[in-house]
Amino acid sequence: MTWLVPNLWLIPALPLAAAAVTALARRPQRRLAATLAIGSMILAFALSCAVFVSTLGAHTGMEVERHVYNFNWFQFGDAWLKLGWVLDPLTAVMLVMVTFVGLLIFIYSVGYMAQDDNFTRFFCFMSLFAAAMLGLIIANSLLLLFICWELVGLTSYLLIGFWYHKPSAAAAAQKAFIVTRVGDLALLLAMVWLYSKTGTLLFYDGGNGCLETSTLAKAFPVSAFGFLPLLGIALLIFVGAMGKSGQVPLHVWLPDAMEGPTPVSALIHAATMVAAGVFLVARVFALMRPDWNALSGPHTLVSFPLPDATGVITWIGAITAVFAALIAVAQTDIKRILAYSTVSQLGYMMMGLGVGGVAVGIFHLITHAFFKALLFLGAGSVIHGSHEEQDIREMGGLRLSMPVTFVTYSIGMMALAGFPLFFSGFWSKDEILHEAFLWKPSIWPFCLGVFGASLTAFYMTRQVCYVFFGNNRNRRVSHSSSGLADAGPHESPPVMTRPLMILAGFAVLLGFFGTPAWPWFQTYLNGNTAVFDPGKLFQWQTLFVMFLSTLVVAAGLGGAWWLYGRAPAKTADAPDPIEETHAGTFDALRNKFFVDELYEATIVRFNATFARFCHWLDSVVLDTLVLIVSYLVLGLSWLNRVIDEYVVNLGFDEVCQRLRRGSGLLSRLQDGQVQNYLSVIGLALTVLLLLLTWGCGK
Repeated sequence: MTWLVPNLWLIPALPLAAAAVTALARRPQRRLAATLAIGSMILAFALSCAVFVSTLGAHTGMEVERHVYNFNWFQFGDAWLKLGWVLDPLTAVMLVMVTFVGLLIFIYSVGYMAQDDNFTRFFCFMSLFAAAMLGLIIANSLLLLFICWELVGLTSYLLIGFWYHKPSAAAAAQKAFIVTRVGDLALLLAMVWLYSKTGTLLFYDGGNGCLETSTLAKAFPVSAFGFLPLLGIALLIFVGAMGKSGQVPLHVWLPDAMEGPTPVSALIHAATMVAAGVFLVARVFALMRPDWNALSGPHTLVSFPLPDATGVITWIGAITAVFAALIAVAQTDIKRILAYSTVSQLGYMMMGLGVGGVAVGIFHLITHAFFKALLFLGAGSVIHGSHEEQDIREMGGLRLSMPVTFVTYSIGMMALAGFPLFFSGFWSKDEILHEAFLWKPSIWPFCLGVFGASLTAFYMTRQVCYVFFGNNRNRRVSHSSSGLADAGPHESPPVMTRPLMILAGFAVLLGFFGTPAWPWFQTYLNGNTAVFDPGKLFQWQTLFVMFLSTLVVAAGLGGAWWLYGRAPAKTADAPDPIEETHAGTFDALRNKFFVDELYEATIVRFNATFARFCHWLDSVVLDTLVLIVSYLVLGLSWLNRVIDEYVVNLGFDEVCQRLRRGSGLLSRLQDGQVQNYLSVIGLALTVLLLLLTWGCGK
């Protein structure tokens, strides 16, 4: 472990170097781009496994063992700004997940993007995306995390809008970039506020980090409402996480992110960008749920419960889980259904963090990363085999022509739906529901979670029935514009199906690492040692939640099969069974509760109106004022010229002219001629004598 911690930076540096080299490569160098991207992820995965193994068996039984490496970045005044990275179980497990899932997506992309002209550029952006997420994970500084956080946002913009020639993709990229900036601004404000209080942005620094009790106790005294700044900082950080992880009401960018290539959707929705918000809340959980007694000190114990951010996190997560699941029921784009499913599952993760802590939320994050990557890559395989068709109404019967995709996709669907016992989603989602059931403030988040679980089973079964059962309804196959039948659906090449098989295996196996009987994952993250205890499966709370979860999942599966599986749609134009009976409700769900229209009519319109007002203010009012001032100045300058030339200059010139004439006359008296001087003297004497004579005569 001694050499791993200082060199932890190598894990994100490998894909970053691959991106840098690929950026200099020419477009035809496709093999080089793919080799560098996949090779860097293989090496990063190997290092991540070494890091993960080093954290095994290092539990103290009391708290998480954590190793940090901090260094001075730059100096301002007498203070040094420090950065660093941290190695703990949370870091290790996230590194393994991101590198492994990312590696499988990279391999899959070789087949999916084989015909794309910008193959090289695609792998450059993907490598940069992976590097940014890995840097975010290892960061021991909120500043370093924020730098990588913004790089994740930049690369997501580049990848969502990768096919920028499509107006929908360009608009989706802009939407994602702008909406997530709202959360990023809140996170930036939280950083400034936290630094002003603690004097550091390092998470852990030998007792001086901003997440450590000694620092928090000094910066946020419990007395005199000292907890309010800490609560405000926590809520601002959570708003930042809401933006990245697509929580209501900042969820609107995430469903549109599927406009990018399907591997991009898999990477964003499974392992990287959306997981960043949940990871951030888990990393700074000491701010979200502070130990008030520890912060107040031994002599001022808190005698009443103080508020923290977990209540807000729980309610936002629960509302998001149900809100997005309802919308997914009425969608027809195969990737958009999965996108709203991602929003819903992120809501479950946030609710898990709020009611149960880090281990509960992160367990579902890890299992979801694998089965959601499986589902998105499976959807990409379906789209690839169906000649780029994404409308599930235009599919049907693909289980026969795409057997590998069908089996693996079904496994992912069952994991997402939480099918009992044999799939990872059952155990991770039930852990959240169990903690929500025990959550003292309210039972309603648990009720919302149960309802969302039923909806998840319903809309995923509906999707599978449309895509894989019945007859193929693709009109481009049966009635092509040229009069000839297009080639029918076909299975994807092995480079695409093998990653599906691997992900399907993990979608089953991972759940057994976090069962109530053997909660290895939870104890690993919490720094404890797992003990196998089958008796915990038979505790009444556990049995009740498992039974209720099984019941609602069965209801969702059965209800969807009854509506869509018994008699599959015959044509692509056939109305949805729910639409036939509840047209108004179905229309509201299909239009996403008109949230985008609401934003368009309020925030976007206000912004546009304000922009027009600013334009009017600038072009009419301010420009007119500038014009008036300029004409005023110009008039004054002309007046100054008139006064200068016709008053000052003329008066001065006239005086000068008179002086010149006078001096000319005087100068004649000084002509240097002696006889003239004598004549003047004689004349003066004559005049003087005449005056004297005239005076004496009187």
